Amino acid sequence: MKPVLPVLLLGILAGCSPGTQTAQAERHYALSGKVVALDPKSRTATVDASAIPNFMDAMTMDYPVKSKADFSKLHVGDRIKASVNVAGDGGYDLSNIQVENAGK
Repeated sequence: MKPVLPVLLLGILAGCSPGTQTAQAERHYALSGKVVALDPKSRTATVDASAIPNFMDAMTMDYPVKSKADFSKLHVGDRIKASVNVAGDGGYDLSNIQVENAGK
């Protein structure tokens, strides 16, 4: 075996290590729904949301809210529109929250 071949093989194998995998891009989906509960301690909003095409069926679930400003404008009963941000590792949160019909 020529000396170049082992070096080439090591380079290829190093490129296959778990530490060099590229992270999946964050995805964003439009959400609309009604706030049914708020947890200030964990900064999560429980939202009864409509179906999100190409992502999930209609369901009620907890969403972490990244921004303190977004969280502070929410009240139980608010109808909202927001972005669901889904990270490559499966983590998710809400951002760009707009209160559509406060308290109704």
